[in-house]
Amino acid sequence: MTKPFRQNGRSHANLTSLNDELGRSLPCYIEHTFELDDTTYGLLFPVHIPIDIVAWQPVDNEDGEEPVLATEEEIDAVFEMASEVLAKHDLLLQRTALVLTVVGDIPELDDVDDLDDEDDEDDDEVEELIFLDSFVDDDREYSICVPLDPMLIVVRFNEDSQPELLSAEEFQQLEPMLPSLESSLAEHLFDDLD
Repeated sequence: MTKPFRQNGRSHANLTSLNDELGRSLPCYIEHTFELDDTTYGLLFPVHIPIDIVAWQPVDNEDGEEPVLATEEEIDAVFEMASEVLAKHDLLLQRTALVLTVVGDIPELDDVDDLDDEDDEDDDEVEELIFLDSFVDDDREYSICVPLDPMLIVVRFNEDSQPELLSAEEFQQLEPMLPSLESSLAEHLFDDLD
């Protein structure tokens, strides 16, 4: 179900909810829609702030550790502890579809530190992240971070106008169009800020 929504003084044309196979939902703004071969596609932007939980693991033949994104099983095991850590910052951790999100005010980017990873060029698994806090569970350190890049989700709208995730085949078909869509969306967003 989509409906008009207003947040932070900015009016969003539509708000929808993306659901996963586990019944979890992710409230999203519909930032852009387009037609291709009689199918309506859209770019969704999560309403709440996406976060990542990063696990630290030893590096082979070195003294240091490297960050890797926590697996679903690890997130299940540490979710309650991560929630408690974020609650100290007045943030509510949510187990939403596709990604963890938080409700609340994230500190200004100047007030938090970059996740320190000097070998970032070689690490495709961990994106650029801003460190929020950390905790230890079963002798393993975890960091809670905010991705620097905004999360855009490409979806197909079904006959009931509900968003659905794309199959790998559909995504490959649309992938060449994504840079131009993201570029025009960025221009639109900056126009809204003026």
